[in-house]
Amino acid sequence: MQFERGVITAVAADTADGRELLVEVNGQQERAFAEPGVCARPDVGDAVLLNTTGVRLGLGTGGVHFVAALLEKAGTGGTEPFDTPGHIMKLRYTPWQRAVHAVEEPDHPLHDRIRDAESLQGVPVVICELHSMVPAVAMTLQHQLEQAGGPSGSIAYVMTDGAALPMAFSQTVRTLKERGLLTGTVTVGHAYGGDLEAVNLYSGLLAARHAIGADVIIVAMGPGIVGTGTKYGHTGLEVGQAVNAVHTLGGDPVVVPRLSFADRRERHHGVSHHTLTALGRVALAPATVPLPDLAEGETRLIFRQITQAGLPERHRFVGVSGRSILDATGHFQVPLKTMGRTLSEDPAFFLAAGAAGEWAARLIKKPPRHHAVRSSAGALLADKN
Repeated sequence: MQFERGVITAVAADTADGRELLVEVNGQQERAFAEPGVCARPDVGDAVLLNTTGVRLGLGTGGVHFVAALLEKAGTGGTEPFDTPGHIMKLRYTPWQRAVHAVEEPDHPLHDRIRDAESLQGVPVVICELHSMVPAVAMTLQHQLEQAGGPSGSIAYVMTDGAALPMAFSQTVRTLKERGLLTGTVTVGHAYGGDLEAVNLYSGLLAARHAIGADVIIVAMGPGIVGTGTKYGHTGLEVGQAVNAVHTLGGDPVVVPRLSFADRRERHHGVSHHTLTALGRVALAPATVPLPDLAEGETRLIFRQITQAGLPERHRFVGVSGRSILDATGHFQVPLKTMGRTLSEDPAFFLAAGAAGEWAARLIKKPPRHHAVRSSAGALLADKN
């Protein structure tokens, strides 16, 4: 790890989820992010210790430094007993390990809803490889339900620990919740900061269904992804693991394929090798994979790739327009961007996510189930928010 000293020169943005800062480091103005709970609230003029590893390596990781401590105000706690509820540690055995109140713990107020739960009761679970797919799925799904004249769907987002760990780092999730497109969130594994905390993906899915009362669940990692260019050395493999978990729990797995004709890297051209490996080598159960309406040449390439990977024998591919994302993004105004590219610059990527949202909307255009659960759990989540 690399740490450097900086002095805060300005607060660029201030939300309940953190402060975006400008910091002078070695005579240069650079960006930093201060997450609540890591240290005392930083302000202009404070000297801070920054984790600069990602930026110095030229990696994504948000393109910012992270405030690790205020040098002159180190230590946020006192000698008083630690009486915050929760005894499940995330980031375990690191200097930044933190206790959370996991929904599996017996004294959690929603524990009774998930204690004996073993089934997702057939709900659709839309599995995304990248965080940037989440708003496209959520907007399209809700827009389709509105167009049908029905009530909004209850959508829960389950964030895995394949990329960014703090939910607070996602501006996308903050915006989706502000606009009523997500009912609640669950962070699983070592990801943290969701409305509910869960120990693993399985219990997180059950919490989304039974504690939040979701009609549809979206599973994806936080912002960022780890990739190496090798077949198995990337966190996108978790898509296949999620298919297995959803199948085991009796849900309906729907996978968003990672498509692009704008990505200059050959391994991500057409169908990404991440999707081909996750569905061809890791997923042990069948999933539904909606494919959007694309140009003839693009469609031919996609079918050649999935056929060569043997995917049609293992999964169900369905043709869906996907183009309702074009209306949905204008209606809800949630920004769409992936790898620096917008909807107009990489349409296949977002049309694929839109197709999954359309498909999920079709699946739930039925009488809503378990609304009593959703209403009471929603009140508890609203209290926390």
